[in-house]
Amino acid sequence: MIANINFKERVIRFVAGIVISSLLIYQNSVWAILGLIPILTGATGFSPLYYLTGFNNNKHA
Repeated sequence: MIANINFKERVIRFVAGIVISSLLIYQNSVWAILGLIPILTGATGFSPLYYLTGFNNNKHA
C-alpha cells in the first residue's frame, strides 16, 4: 500500500474527520461513523478512491 496523499491533504482529512465525528457524536448520531473514513485515509496516507482512479497526489511516491 503506497501513500497516494500528500502531507497537507492528510492533515486536512484528519482534522475534518475529527470535526465531523465530534459534531455528530455530540448530537448522538450514528452517522458519526462517517468521520472515520477521512480519519483513516488521513492517518494512513492511502485513499482507495485515488488508487482506483490512478490519481496520485504524493510527490514522493
